[in-house]
Amino acid sequence: MATVTLKGNAINTSGQLPNIGDQAPNFKLTANDLSTLSLGDFSGSKLVLNVFPSIDTGTCAASVRQFNQEASELENTKVLCISRDLPFAQARFCASEGIENVINLSDYKTGDFGKAYGLDFVDGPLEALHSRAVIVVDQNGKVRYTEQVPEIVDEPNYKAALEALMDE
Repeated sequence: MATVTLKGNAINTSGQLPNIGDQAPNFKLTANDLSTLSLGDFSGSKLVLNVFPSIDTGTCAASVRQFNQEASELENTKVLCISRDLPFAQARFCASEGIENVINLSDYKTGDFGKAYGLDFVDGPLEALHSRAVIVVDQNGKVRYTEQVPEIVDEPNYKAALEALMDE
């Protein structure tokens, strides 16, 4: 279990992020077209998993915008923006913002991604949503970088995540 804060108030997650060097846990998530995608569907690509509670909050939206901008310049890299938002909300947000360089995926059906990555909140006002985190996975499916943002309203360390991609 990890503890993070929401405006200074402690809330807990179901577990810990995967360790650096571990194989990234597999997942099945719902894309905006309602298809199901798994980790294997991205085999051979570097991945930035940008995980957040809801795309309809300011910080979450900012992280999607920032990674959208950065992703357009990265070779062999896909940015997966993952939340429990419905795919329709994710698609609406990206359409209204002109975001085209990230892939939105939803964990709304089962929450299994949040459990496998130790990111689902088990208490507090955001219970059942995902903690804000960034996980970088190399083209072989190995975890190369993780950050669980300690204060949910803060943005992740974009520079550190992008530097982890350059080390590959």
